Amino acid sequence: MTADATDTADLTDAGLIPAPLTYTPGTGAGPTLGPGAAFDAAPGTEGTARWLRAVLGLDTDGDGLPVRLALDSALAGGPEAYRLTVTADGVLIVGGGPAGVFWGAQTLRQLAGPDAYRRAPLTGRAWHLPAVTVEDAPRFAWRGFMLDVSRHFLPKDGVLRQLDLLAAHKLNVLHFHLTDDQGWRIEIPRHPELTATGAWRPRSRYGHRDSPLWDERPHGGYYTQDDLREIVAYAAERHITVVPEIELPGHSQAAITAYPWLGNPGYGAPGVWTDWGISPHVLAPTDEVLRFYEEVLSDVLEIFPSPFIHIGGDECPKDQWRTSPAAQERIAREGLGDEDGLQAWFIRHFDRWLADRGRRLIGWDEILEGGTLAGGDSGGGLSAGAAVSSWRGWAGGIAAAEAGHDVVMCPEQHVYLDHRQADGPDEPMPVGWVRTLRDVYAFEPVPPALAGRDAARHVIGTQANLWTELIDDQGRADYQTWPRLCALAEVAWSAAGRRSWPDFERRMTHAHYARLDALGVAYRPPGGPHPWQRRPMPAGLSGQLGRPLDGQPG
Repeated sequence: MTADATDTADLTDAGLIPAPLTYTPGTGAGPTLGPGAAFDAAPGTEGTARWLRAVLGLDTDGDGLPVRLALDSALAGGPEAYRLTVTADGVLIVGGGPAGVFWGAQTLRQLAGPDAYRRAPLTGRAWHLPAVTVEDAPRFAWRGFMLDVSRHFLPKDGVLRQLDLLAAHKLNVLHFHLTDDQGWRIEIPRHPELTATGAWRPRSRYGHRDSPLWDERPHGGYYTQDDLREIVAYAAERHITVVPEIELPGHSQAAITAYPWLGNPGYGAPGVWTDWGISPHVLAPTDEVLRFYEEVLSDVLEIFPSPFIHIGGDECPKDQWRTSPAAQERIAREGLGDEDGLQAWFIRHFDRWLADRGRRLIGWDEILEGGTLAGGDSGGGLSAGAAVSSWRGWAGGIAAAEAGHDVVMCPEQHVYLDHRQADGPDEPMPVGWVRTLRDVYAFEPVPPALAGRDAARHVIGTQANLWTELIDDQGRADYQTWPRLCALAEVAWSAAGRRSWPDFERRMTHAHYARLDALGVAYRPPGGPHPWQRRPMPAGLSGQLGRPLDGQPG
C-alpha cells in the first residue's frame, strides 16, 4: 500500500510524519511492547538500541517481545533507508546504515502513540503496536533547520531540546548561526574578547527595527568549546550534523567591537549592536584579519566535524571599503575591479583555506557575486566543493546548480519561520509575509527551471530558517517553528509524488499534534494562538506588516 493521496486511510490512522514511501498493514492483532523486551542489536546499531530503550522505558532485557536491529547495505535507498516490520512475533528494523536504523526507530516510536513522547513512561504503560511493514528512504540528503542564536541566545539545554525535536521529524542538519552583529556565541580561547565583550549587548530593540520601544535588559551568552562538543556529540547520537556558521565579511559588528582593528580605520569600536538591520561595520581586507579568522576557523574545525562550514557572506555593505585606503589598495593590488570583487576575494580565500583542510565552504547566495562563479578550481572562482544556501529566491540556487555547485534551497518567500503565520492582530509581534502551514507544505525545493535537468542533482536538500530578532524565549521559538517545521520535514523527506495536503492535515490532527503536546512544544494551534501566545505589536508598527525584517538573509 503506497502512502499517496488516493489510498491513505491506514496511513492516516498511523499518523506518521513525514509520510513514508510505503505503509502496508499486516494481518491480525498487533503486538504489545513492554519492559523486558529482548533486544538484539547488530554491530553498528547499539546507539539506536540505547536510545530506543530509554525513550520507551525498556530498561531491562528479558524474554519478552524481541526487538531486532540490523544493517543491510544493499537496502534500496541508501544508508538512511529502513524497513520496519512489526508482527506478533516481534519488531525488526533493518537500515541501509546506522542512520537508517535510527530513522526506523523514530517511526516505531510514532506507532507506539503520543505517550511515547513523554520524558518518562507513565506507570504500567506498555506500547500497543499495529502489525505493519514500513519501507522508507529520504528524498534529500540535507534536511535542515537553521537556528539563529546570535540575535537572541538560546542556552545549551534549549539547543539539545531542539536536536531531539529535529530527530523526531527525521531532520538531519542543524545549521547553527553562531555569530552576527548582535552577539558572538562561540568561545575562542586565543581571542577571549570575542565572548568577554562580543557576547553581550546592553539592551535590545523591542519589536521591528522601526519600533520606538526598547527592552532595557542586557542580553547575551555564549557556548564554551566543551558546550559545543557536547552539542555535536548529542547531535551525532541522533544522526544529525551540526553545521556552524561564522559570519564574514559582513554581519561582524560584535567581533569588531571586541577587536576594533578587525574593522576599517576611522570607525572605532562600534559597540555590540542593540538594533536590527544591516550594520555598516564590515571586516577590513587585511592580512591580519585573514589570519585572525583562520585562527577562529581552526578552532571551529576542531569542534565541528561537519563536511560543510558556513561562512555567511551575505549583506555586506561596501561604504566603509569605498573610503578605506587599505581596501582600495587591496582592490588595486589584487586586480579585483571594485568592492564587489573585494567581497568575492574574502570568500575565495576561505573557500580555498577550508578546501585545503578537507572541508567544504557553504554560504548565502551573495557568495556568487563579484565573479566567484568564474574559473572554478583552475581559475578565480569558487572551488568545485563550495555550496550555496539560496535564500533570496530561486535565482542564486539555479545559477549555482547550473555551474555545478551544490545547493540548499531555503528561499525566504517560502521557508522563513520568523515570518508571520496569519493576517490579523493576534499573531505575536508579526513581521514579513504570511506563511501558513499549508504554504510551507506546498514548497517544492527543486525549482521548475531545474526540473528534469542534470543540474537538479545539485539541489542536495532544503531547510527552514528561524531568525530570532523578535524571538526572545523558547516558547516564542516553538510558536514560530512548529508545526511549520513538520511540514518542511515532509517536504524534505517524502517523495514529491507522495505528498498530499489533505492527508498531511488529517495526520497532524489525528496523531501528531498530540505528540507535540506530549513533548511540551508550544506550537501554534491550527485555529490561531492561545491567549497567552499573543503579544501586542509595538505602537508604530502597523505599517510594517508584510515587509521582511532587514539585518538577516531576508
